[in-house]
Amino acid sequence: MFSFSKIFKYIWFFIKPYKVAFFSLFFLSFGRIIFYGIVSGFVYKNIIDTLSNNDLPVQERYNLSLAFLVPLSVSLLTGLIMSRKYESVSSKFIPSAIKDIYDFSFKRLTLHSHGFYNNTFGGSLVAKVKRMAKSFHIITDLMVNNFWAIILMVISSVVALSFQSKLLAYYFLVWCFIYTILTLLFVKQKIKIDMSRAIADSRITGALADSITNISNIKVFSASKKEYSFFQEISVFLKDRTYDAWRFSVNRNASQAFLMSGFHLFILFTMMRLWSRGEITVGVFVMVYVYLMSIIDRIWELSHGLLKLMEAATDAQEMIDIYEQEIEVKDIENPEESRIQDGVIEFKNVSFCYKEGVDILNNFNLRVEKGEKVGLVGHSGSGKSTITKLLLRFTDIDSGEISIDGQDISKITQDDLRKAISYVPQESILFHRSIKENIGYSKDGSTDIEIIEASKRAYADDFIKKMPEGYDSLVGERGIKLSGGERQRVAIARAMLKKSPILVLDEATSSLDSISESYIQQAFDELMKGKSSIVIAHRLSTIQKMDRIIVLDKGIIVEEGTHKTLLEKNGFYANLWNHQTGGFLEE
Repeated sequence: MFSFSKIFKYIWFFIKPYKVAFFSLFFLSFGRIIFYGIVSGFVYKNIIDTLSNNDLPVQERYNLSLAFLVPLSVSLLTGLIMSRKYESVSSKFIPSAIKDIYDFSFKRLTLHSHGFYNNTFGGSLVAKVKRMAKSFHIITDLMVNNFWAIILMVISSVVALSFQSKLLAYYFLVWCFIYTILTLLFVKQKIKIDMSRAIADSRITGALADSITNISNIKVFSASKKEYSFFQEISVFLKDRTYDAWRFSVNRNASQAFLMSGFHLFILFTMMRLWSRGEITVGVFVMVYVYLMSIIDRIWELSHGLLKLMEAATDAQEMIDIYEQEIEVKDIENPEESRIQDGVIEFKNVSFCYKEGVDILNNFNLRVEKGEKVGLVGHSGSGKSTITKLLLRFTDIDSGEISIDGQDISKITQDDLRKAISYVPQESILFHRSIKENIGYSKDGSTDIEIIEASKRAYADDFIKKMPEGYDSLVGERGIKLSGGERQRVAIARAMLKKSPILVLDEATSSLDSISESYIQQAFDELMKGKSSIVIAHRLSTIQKMDRIIVLDKGIIVEEGTHKTLLEKNGFYANLWNHQTGGFLEE
């Protein structure tokens, strides 16, 4: 929901570290307007009055006029200095604050859980962060260089005019009030239009990013026309919202231009009458006209500024909504120091239900001893991956307790927890960086020797060396330049490099061919030595050597034991095994 108070709360949050610089901009803007506009206008008035004074000889009028060039020069020079100082302060303050916005946004986004990202387009988030930074720049500039400048210009002009003609000062003040009220009425209508436009812009950004990310699917399923039709629906929606905004702006400009032109003619007519009655001089006429043009320019900027403010505010609102969104998985305020060493894992009466209302685990209990290798098997939806997500605190349990070495994992920070766990997911996503950087990502300060050794153990060294730049080769966005099996082997090498007492493999060999899998399985045997390991597998051949196999069905342990004992039971596991060895793939 649109809220000015929230918007300006965050604007001030980013201004606060630089409040001295920010408020100095108001002072410098004040000086610039006074010396450039008001003082110089008053000097021009005196020059004109002196030159038009027919009671004095021409030479004397000329000499007196020259004398006014000194205060005029001082005024213009002072205004110039303040203007340059304003730009200098602004050039340091704005980039620093925008950097803070990017940093804060990045940190805030990384705090959100996996569930948040499952329901949000990545491309849309990027667009919202960029619009927040742009909106901050626009709003702060408008506050100082538009609204504050307009207020100063109007007040100082009215005060200066009141000494020359109270009637003209009164007309100026009344007109400014009427114009401001009219502008505010336009702004009120513009909020809804801009909110709709911002939503349309986010939709098209998200749709474009989603389609580009899934370009392979589009080509494989010959869905170019379908996707184009889908995208056109969104682009038409954006076009209509943009047209609404454009039509509103045209009508607003016409109304305000009419009001300005009418006032311009009215003031000129009034000054001509006052001059004809001898109530003002030609100098006052010129001074008023200078002030009039300055105020009309400023007032025109006011209407545009207010509308720009609304547009920037609605753009900022989307990111502020994310700032305000509750973090689903939080660290407690005073976390304990991690005592994880051996890797003894225990689920005690754990219950978990997704928001959609689907029960996954109900009073679930499981203990994994130090160095024990445990396999989890079962049909899709049986709760295998949920167990690993809860262990890693990608989401929190509803009740019960998960502990490692007797320490409740919710009592330590998520970072400390995950430092103790090496995790290889079913689909490993890589950074668009070099292979060396991707492998070394799991261990700060890892050496080239360590990275190469981990790659050899993951059977990745051979294909890496064949790449054009070897370990310095870029893998592309999400690792797209590598095959699925190559990406997985890089991810496995990354896990091998990480020194941790717990290992979690979630279908880690699913992307590998049979030959590669046999090599990797040997590497895993070495990797799992001394580690408490949880291995999820649909391909049952990969977990035959586990110390214990847990068979799950709808979140319940229905069988457990070694591969041999489970086959002898001729139950759930044996049925799965027979299906796979019989040529069927049961997932």
